[in-house]
Amino acid sequence: MNIALGIVYVVIGLVTVTLVLLHSGRGGGLSDMFGGGLGAAAAGSTSIERNLDRLTVLMSLIFAFMTLILAFRFSG
Repeated sequence: MNIALGIVYVVIGLVTVTLVLLHSGRGGGLSDMFGGGLGAAAAGSTSIERNLDRLTVLMSLIFAFMTLILAFRFSG
């Protein structure tokens, strides 16, 4: 059971990182250095971006709850 929870935790973490990296850059940060911010000013908030935002928030919440579950499970 512990191994299965650990595998699910790692997979959720990797999916969350991937979703965060899919977001377009909106500032003078690292993404502008590679040309990521060229069309960000002209592009509006499309339904794909909104769905990506929602999915990222959902996966982040699941990751946070899994962290708490694993912490409580292994604390005793």
